Amino acid sequence: MTVEIAYVLGLLVVALVLFAWEVLSVDVAALLILLAVTVPPGLLTPQEALAGFGSETILVLIALFVLTAGLARTGVIERLGRRIATLAGGRPAVLTRTILVSATALSSFISNTVTTAVMLPVAIGSARRAKISVSKILMPLAFASILAGAVTLIGTTTNLVVSGEMVRHGLDPIGFFEMAPVGLGITLVGLAYLAFVAPRLVPDRTGVEVVERYGLRTFFSEVIVPPGSSLAGKSLEEARLAESTDLHVVGIRRGRAKLLSPRSSTALMEGDVILVEGRAEDILSVKDAGGVEIRSDFELSDPDLVSDEVRMVEAMVLPRSGLAFRTLARSRFRRQTGLAVLGIHSGGRPTGVRALSTRRLEPGDVLLLQGRSEDFERIDRDDLLLLEDRSGHHPRSFRAGIAAVTFATAAAVAASGLLPLSIAFLAGVPVLILTRCLTPQEAYESVDWRLLVLIGSMMAFGAALQKTGAADYLAGLMVAGLSPMGGRAILAGFFILTVILTQPMSNQAAALVALPIAFQVALQTQLDPRALAMGIAFAASCSFLTPLEPACLLVYGPGNYRFLDFVRAGSPLTLLVFAASMVLIPVFWPLQA
Repeated sequence: MTVEIAYVLGLLVVALVLFAWEVLSVDVAALLILLAVTVPPGLLTPQEALAGFGSETILVLIALFVLTAGLARTGVIERLGRRIATLAGGRPAVLTRTILVSATALSSFISNTVTTAVMLPVAIGSARRAKISVSKILMPLAFASILAGAVTLIGTTTNLVVSGEMVRHGLDPIGFFEMAPVGLGITLVGLAYLAFVAPRLVPDRTGVEVVERYGLRTFFSEVIVPPGSSLAGKSLEEARLAESTDLHVVGIRRGRAKLLSPRSSTALMEGDVILVEGRAEDILSVKDAGGVEIRSDFELSDPDLVSDEVRMVEAMVLPRSGLAFRTLARSRFRRQTGLAVLGIHSGGRPTGVRALSTRRLEPGDVLLLQGRSEDFERIDRDDLLLLEDRSGHHPRSFRAGIAAVTFATAAAVAASGLLPLSIAFLAGVPVLILTRCLTPQEAYESVDWRLLVLIGSMMAFGAALQKTGAADYLAGLMVAGLSPMGGRAILAGFFILTVILTQPMSNQAAALVALPIAFQVALQTQLDPRALAMGIAFAASCSFLTPLEPACLLVYGPGNYRFLDFVRAGSPLTLLVFAASMVLIPVFWPLQA
């Protein structure tokens, strides 16, 4: 072992400690590793160390972040999640399986983190209506999102990183659907486990109500059945308003008639005003439901109120406010402020079926307001305390078709091979900006720059492993220990090594550490390097043992989970994925070159 090899292997240990310790953020830790392989003479030149930041992988990831943000900002992803989730019809077993299938369908083409974030409120709302514990459904949701990332090249950033490294080592890049045969097999096995076995292992942790613990504040709002609505003449059960919007129907006003807690058989009529209760995001999503509209939006004629300058903000009524103990109508709130009230959170007080404008406000009530930025700037700060800006949850639904077609076209062009992956996806970025699906600022903000710094830095570390001979040294150890047992044992060894590395490190970093070693092993044993690389790609996404995967972190709090809950439910799933991979990978990528 040379000094250079010992130095780089020492850095590997330091990297593992830094990533596991989490005193420094992962991007800062990765930058320190990059500097450590650049400063000593004879390791990497600055050009070699920084080459990863200019790679095609980085460009594809930037474009993919922006295109995914376009789908989210225009409401495409949320609409798909809600529409698919309504198929469950409130039956607990069907609900769980429908949400799992929905998550895998979405996660095949967008990141598992985005999928989990979008499906999280849908799952919580659906679980409440079905009267089942959210903890029973949130962990399987995160696991399902992770599973489907192995179906397509863009299903997870790890696949793109592995593909980029394969190109750097003289192999063809991963095809858009090349991973699908094995990825679908793994996903089906995992879904069967999540649907039939995991419910017995996932704990029932109702704990403190999610609304109270995580600020999922509910508002009372009014939606109207406009003239010509497709819902007119349908019963509440047929309209499925609650399923499609996650809103609870409290009552209906029809002229002077008031129906409190209407039955599911109650027929809707044009002009009906429906009093609903739900989260701010769900109320704003009424625009996508079809057949109903938010009453304030319906009554407003100012075209600016559907422009990109409109904001949705939560504001609390202060104790000394002039609005306290008065109604919105009496205080002439709309005329005085220029703001529309979309909903009122009244802290659990009885509601009845009165119009929002006739409800007496009390200190502590929270209003969901809609208006232009300059209107909010004129608010009297003694009356209202601005809380949370919900503008990001107000999808530009009228541009949803543009965003969906742009993403689908880019994916189709990349999959067909008409254009390189990077060019196909980068071409979609200016389309979204020029059509105002995204502003330039939103496009830049959508990019996870920390992840790009991590990937670029760890590419440099992978290059150091290769250049110093450290990868060759580690490969020799693996060959000596595993080659007598055959190529499948070597594949299994790299799968297990990568899964272990993903626990303290990110998926991408783990893959970038394992790949150089795998390529050297392939040279020494005459195994197909592509088969080993694919094994590492599938293993790097096998993050079920701890809640450290971003998708798992999203559900960790709302599900009231504990660390060992993931070990208990994730260990069998990891073993199943491992077994399926060992059977399927050699079938589609023979181990012998």
